[in-house]
Amino acid sequence: MTVRSFILWPDKRLRAVSKPVLVVNNAVQAIWDDMIDSMYGMGGGVGLAACQIGVMQRLIVVDASDSGKEPVRMANPEILDASVKMREYTEASPNLPGVSSKILRPRGVTVAYLDEIGTRVRKDFVGLWATSLQHQIDHLNGKMYFDNLSQVKRNMLIAKAKKLAKRS
Repeated sequence: MTVRSFILWPDKRLRAVSKPVLVVNNAVQAIWDDMIDSMYGMGGGVGLAACQIGVMQRLIVVDASDSGKEPVRMANPEILDASVKMREYTEASPNLPGVSSKILRPRGVTVAYLDEIGTRVRKDFVGLWATSLQHQIDHLNGKMYFDNLSQVKRNMLIAKAKKLAKRS
């Protein structure tokens, strides 16, 4: 298991749609293991999409548990249903470090995915679990959290991130 480096915005892979996983095998398990180590290594992260570390497969890991030790591994996740009730949460990404923004998303989602043994699962998630899942699935579809902002707010956020990057 390895903590991998995050690719940085505006790397074009962050705008690409990730490819479906055909089978859950040892190679996929190894990627998930690295993703979990990378997610925990970033400190405070509750989810990670494979494309964030440059692996262009539809793989995500999420852990919004109180213990921070209950990761859920998902291949080919898709949102089947979303609640009408919305929830605002401050989101960020290690791909655009140093900035964050409040994003409004559905409070709950029903997601279908392949689990760690390749079984198709359908499960409901609420709260931070749902927020993180939506954020990660957006990544798999080439979308960043700041795409949910107005053009003006998005430009301000990216400009701030660029200034911070120059100082580092």
